[in-house]
Amino acid sequence: MTAKNKLEQYFKKNRIFFYKVLSIIFLIGAAYVYGTFNPNKFTVKKIVHNVESKIVETAHSFGIYEPTFKYNDPETFVIALKDCIDYVNFKTEPSKRVPSAIIIGMAGIESAWGTSRFAKEGHNLFGIRTWDNTVPQIKPLDNPGAEFGVKKFKTKCQSVKAMVNILNNHPAYRDFRAERQKQYESEEWNYRALLEKLDAWSTNPKYAGIVFDAIKSRQLP
Repeated sequence: MTAKNKLEQYFKKNRIFFYKVLSIIFLIGAAYVYGTFNPNKFTVKKIVHNVESKIVETAHSFGIYEPTFKYNDPETFVIALKDCIDYVNFKTEPSKRVPSAIIIGMAGIESAWGTSRFAKEGHNLFGIRTWDNTVPQIKPLDNPGAEFGVKKFKTKCQSVKAMVNILNNHPAYRDFRAERQKQYESEEWNYRALLEKLDAWSTNPKYAGIVFDAIKSRQLP
């Protein structure tokens, strides 16, 4: 079989995939052209939102699989977590994503870089709590009778997804979302400013600084 025939067969087999990719490229191009000649902010934002939604819809149809989460030290923990974040981001609209450096920094601090009891037994990298007794959970060793428990997840990637969902929807992080939107539109991230809006995540008043130092010292992606 010639190379040309092989290419034709490959295209026929994957034509739906290519058509979807081309449709996304067309939408992005249309948004760019329209925004260039008709720079109405409201209209441009609406077009961008539609394009982002289309990307997410297409990503869902690709049947992307959740990556495995294997690590044996802080370095491989970061690599595994980054793969998981990429997986979550692929199904999340760009404007609603959380910078990977912040996710990794928080996960590293909260789970002692994947070595904590909650991370090992409950796949919970962020200390996410639940007050619902019907939800699988782990009680703190020093407070077994606590009204709350640290939620158990089936996989560590699911805890990443839950963390992003909390920041995107919980009223306590409304200011974080506003700051993220401002930075997203300016196309320039300020991690410290975003972390300052996450004070509800921890009772430690120095939490933002601790996570920011981890981002800087480990040069997190």
